[in-house]
Amino acid sequence: MSNATPVRAAGEVLTHRQTLTVMVGLMLGMFLSSLDQTIVSTSIYTIANDLDGLSLQAWATTAYLITSTVTTPLYGKLSDIFGRRPLYLAAILIFLAGSLYAGSVHSMTELAIARGIQGMGAGGLLALALTIIGDIVALKDRAKYQGYFMSVFGVSSVLGPVVGGAFAGSANILGFDGWRWVFFINLPIGLAALAVVFFYLHLPAKHVKQKIDYWGAGAITLAIVPLLLVAEQGRSWGWTSGNSWICYGLGVIGIIAFLLVERRAGDYALIPLRLFRNITFGLSSLLNFIIGIGMFGAIAMLPMYLQLVKGLTPTEAGLMMITFTVGILFGSITAGRTISASGVFRIFPILGTGILTAAAIVMGLSLGVDTGLWVPGLIAVFFGMGLGFCMQPLTLAMQVSVPPKDMGVGTSTAAFFRSMGGAVGTAVFISMLFSLAADKIASGMKDAMGSADYLKVLKDPAVAADPANAKLYDFFKNGATNDSLNDTSWLHHANPALTRPITEGFAQSIDTVMLTAAALTGLAFLISFALPNKKLMDPKAAAKESVSAH
Repeated sequence: MSNATPVRAAGEVLTHRQTLTVMVGLMLGMFLSSLDQTIVSTSIYTIANDLDGLSLQAWATTAYLITSTVTTPLYGKLSDIFGRRPLYLAAILIFLAGSLYAGSVHSMTELAIARGIQGMGAGGLLALALTIIGDIVALKDRAKYQGYFMSVFGVSSVLGPVVGGAFAGSANILGFDGWRWVFFINLPIGLAALAVVFFYLHLPAKHVKQKIDYWGAGAITLAIVPLLLVAEQGRSWGWTSGNSWICYGLGVIGIIAFLLVERRAGDYALIPLRLFRNITFGLSSLLNFIIGIGMFGAIAMLPMYLQLVKGLTPTEAGLMMITFTVGILFGSITAGRTISASGVFRIFPILGTGILTAAAIVMGLSLGVDTGLWVPGLIAVFFGMGLGFCMQPLTLAMQVSVPPKDMGVGTSTAAFFRSMGGAVGTAVFISMLFSLAADKIASGMKDAMGSADYLKVLKDPAVAADPANAKLYDFFKNGATNDSLNDTSWLHHANPALTRPITEGFAQSIDTVMLTAAALTGLAFLISFALPNKKLMDPKAAAKESVSAH
């Protein structure tokens, strides 16, 4: 019982106004961590060119992904032992230090290190924000508040490419290269979050006497780092290369070691295995992982379609994805308010995965070269809605299915599985897209060469002499391979009649990828029916009732 008392006391200390003030600080922190997952995507070419490190550009993304994923469960466990406030403040400070360093670097190697430091802070910002809300807000209101948090997560994930593209497109802002503001922008927002949390979040001091699971932390690092590494780098290495096989092997050894260590550690384990005996916790973890794959697959594929097939710039594609944020806002807030009022949650993962599956099928069957832009815009609304219905209720279900003393672990485990799913989804789907595209474009060009009209344009001296078509003719000489598809910046400046087989090949490949994503979300839809059909009960309130009964 002693473990539940500080949490209960914390809930009684804060007034409604104080709760809202703290929420602003927590939301700013969460905004930063999810913004930085995607903000570099549109600016990385500019950064890499400026720092003469194009071959190392992937490491700037990989370093952030690895450190943020690995540290997420660590923050959850340590906050259960030492309290949320000191861990959250430490996470913001580490993130700010990484951001300041990232904006000041002079080489891609330095940037990769800086992004790794940023990720070490970001791992705590997302998981601990939701955990602190669990501490200071009763269950009947928590779903509503966490719905707003999930909306912030969705909005910042989509805004990232727009903001990154805008900064990278500016040569100079206040005396610094435009791209450096991709990282400097974090400083004022992060300092505001730090000030709010420092001055207004006063949770009772907590130090539970418990061993720290260093072996578990080492084992999970050994399991995750090689698997994330191969997920990010596998396409350039080759999925069956020596490097990839070493990563697979190390990952498997790490997973086995982690399970053995956690079983032996018992209650002080990083992620206690006893939690998975609870069917709600176990199934929600699995659903978070599968939905993470589908979510990031869709977030990656829709902008790919808009850029590769429809010829939009990265910034324009990012702005088009604002319809996705409308969906996620509606889904998260609706789910949050309904769960707050009724306690019923199971319907939302069922509805959410059903909507995600339908949206992926429609996208897979309808997106072509001549499809109007309103179609992907509308599909994105339903994708967002499906995710809003899934993410927040599943996080809440995992929170309340564990004892109060494990709430940090419960919340961070939800974020951890979703993050792992996202890494796998993005890597597999983008790799699948380019592998399929190489074959489909080669086949499309072969058919086009049999068309008299196509050959007439191809052999036209004026078309061949046009500088805008130079890279297109190089492409014809080299053929469609993974390497030749790495740079498609010339695609929408070249002759549209000649590029038609290429854009059609990309459109068909994206369709196939989305139908694969639909199969995965369809599996999640079936699994969601196995969730227990019961109202969510606040474990703190239940503990309070049992004490008063005695």
